Amino acid sequence: MREALVEGQNRQTTDVAPAEEHHADIYGEDGAVRASFLAQIGAAIADRDTITLKREVDDLHQSELGDVLEALHPEQRRALVELLGSDFDFSALTEVDEAIRLDIVDNLPNAQIAQAVQELDSDDAVYILEDLEKEDQDEILSQLPFTERIRLRRALDYPEETAGRRMQTEFVAVPPFWTIGQTIDYMREDKNLPERFSQIFVIDTSFKLLGAIELDQILRTKRAVKVEEVMHETLHAIPATMDQEEAAREFEQYNLLSAAVVDENGRLVGVLTIDDVVDVIQEEAEEDLLRMGGVGDEELSDSVLATSRSRVPWLLVNLGTAFLAASVIGLFDRTIEHIVALAVLMPIVAGMGGNAGSQTMTVTVRALATRDLDIYNAARIIRRELGVGFINGVVFAVLIGMVAGFWFRDPNLGGIIAAAMIINMFAAALAGILIPLVLDRFKIDPAVASAVFVTTVTDCVGFFAFLGLATWWFRVP
Repeated sequence: MREALVEGQNRQTTDVAPAEEHHADIYGEDGAVRASFLAQIGAAIADRDTITLKREVDDLHQSELGDVLEALHPEQRRALVELLGSDFDFSALTEVDEAIRLDIVDNLPNAQIAQAVQELDSDDAVYILEDLEKEDQDEILSQLPFTERIRLRRALDYPEETAGRRMQTEFVAVPPFWTIGQTIDYMREDKNLPERFSQIFVIDTSFKLLGAIELDQILRTKRAVKVEEVMHETLHAIPATMDQEEAAREFEQYNLLSAAVVDENGRLVGVLTIDDVVDVIQEEAEEDLLRMGGVGDEELSDSVLATSRSRVPWLLVNLGTAFLAASVIGLFDRTIEHIVALAVLMPIVAGMGGNAGSQTMTVTVRALATRDLDIYNAARIIRRELGVGFINGVVFAVLIGMVAGFWFRDPNLGGIIAAAMIINMFAAALAGILIPLVLDRFKIDPAVASAVFVTTVTDCVGFFAFLGLATWWFRVP
């Protein structure tokens, strides 16, 4: 037994080593695809050397091939897919930007796409098909076998960014009256089962979900035992219409590896797996980050015009709010004429308030996204943020007041900017938490709209407090 164990370990080491060595050949120390490897691929494409090209990419994982596609020029990408033909791994298209995926797919005949998606898991096939025009989708689906066509059509009929779009329609389901022995024989003999799975679902004659059995439970149970005796109730079945972010939260909260997906009647229609959920979490995090910057659904592969179009709307909104802040300054133009030092100092007050508001806003938006902030603890969190804003305001008021008083040799000016700093930091904390809460209450994504409103509040309050206090103290007419 010891010899067998050692032999198994050696075999495992031998099997893993080539993959690690190949991975090392592709990527440089910075984690990017090596320029020399891309040069080899580019030379093979230029020479239309399909033998060399297939040899270089044949053993690549789909994520590695995706990185190669993203690193190549558009013409090279299309040529690579054309030269590889049926040997191209279409699952790599799930690893690239949407613009790159569409660029490749739009240049392929629908017949080739139809042939390729038959080799993919249903979730990967849906991922590729969902971005195509409806006419192209229908033409591709019409060329698929009936069962597979129905499965993909059902998934595509669910709204975007729902569990139904993310699910795999391949799963293992058995009736409750089967024995464990029958279940094992079925898994051994049926050629149409998914390649990897960790659960077997139990259904009745109408496909209504009754429960599930883990594979380890099957291995520990005698063959004569009936499935219904060892199955457990599925407590976390996911409705197909559930938002994918909500589904990901279910996986996170209950440490799931897979979960059944059911329709409105409780019938089993698919399974959601952890690898798809990881993609969802990454996409949602990137989306929130981009939206907080007013960028929208932008990708690095987008064209100049597309990128410009996605950024213009929020820049226009920012322009409008900038005029609002400028109008506040305009109210005190005579004060600034009398005391030029105010023009030097007032950006400090507004800038510090904006940064403080952004900190509070970021924490609030994240808490809303993860459901850590709700109606029950909102009051406590608001009090905490106001306390933080006041304390930070006092700390920086003392610091900037001393610097300004010494710089312009005017203690009165130092006191005014100190008071304005406290007011604006307090207002920043209040705006940073209340604005996302109000937007969320009215079903507006706080990640999208919070930043511009928080910045407007801190600019206007900062300018008005600083210039207003200066006008009152120095008795400017």
